[in-house]
Amino acid sequence: MAIIIRLDRVLADRKMQLNTLADEVGISVVNLSNLKTGKVKAIRFSTLNEICKVLNCQPGEILEYVENEEFDN
Repeated sequence: MAIIIRLDRVLADRKMQLNTLADEVGISVVNLSNLKTGKVKAIRFSTLNEICKVLNCQPGEILEYVENEEFDN
C-alpha cells in the first residue's frame, strides 16, 4: 500500500504523547501505536475524525499517498 501514516510527525509537532492522544480520542494505546507504525490496513473515519479534532489538523497531515511501483500489485 502506498499510503504512509505521518502520525508520529504530527504528534511531535504538537508535543503530544501517544498515551495522551489515545486517552483523548478514546482508542487503546496499542491500536493507536499500530496505526502510527503503519501496521493497520484501514482506519475508521470516526477515528480519523477524532484524531484530527484532538490534534487540530487535517487528514492530509496524517495520511500521505506516495506513488511507488514497489507497492503496486
